[in-house]
Amino acid sequence: MSITPLLTKLLKPSVSSGFWTQTTWAILRTVAGIMMIHNGLDKLGDIQSFSQAYVEVIGLPFPIVFSYLAAFTELLGAPLLAIGLLTRPAAFGLFSTMCVAIYHHILVAGLNLPYLELSAVYAACFLLFAVNGAGLFSTDALLVNWLDVNVLSLQAKQVMGLEKAYQASNSQKESITSAAD
Repeated sequence: MSITPLLTKLLKPSVSSGFWTQTTWAILRTVAGIMMIHNGLDKLGDIQSFSQAYVEVIGLPFPIVFSYLAAFTELLGAPLLAIGLLTRPAAFGLFSTMCVAIYHHILVAGLNLPYLELSAVYAACFLLFAVNGAGLFSTDALLVNWLDVNVLSLQAKQVMGLEKAYQASNSQKESITSAAD
């Protein structure tokens, strides 16, 4: 079983929009990714404090483990999002951390919109990329294009092989028929 169809489906960007839409998606993806990196760095700067202030408050087990998981999701996922590589999984991981942040904010401050604002905007942005992919101006799009070329090349070789086999069998039939006459 080939991994190429799975990778193609995972990496394939939405291509229905025009140049300017794709350009703004690339800008949004890059800005959101770059802006998120510092959150992971802040968490790692004082992991114990983050764990006590955020993770223990919402009652997750193994708060230090989940604190590191959140920090590394942001440190790895944000740059991947910014360059548009493995965008859907990276965006889904970042969306998940923002959902936990939203839950924390609601638990601590209720539906206080100024408190929820940044996490909600990030969550919506990451959800957009988790669902739609990186867009045309991304590393994912380059990889899909490369994978599709290789898949098409392989399919073309298979078709050419079948054509040669068909022509060979027809040649044999013709030679047998002419020999019988």
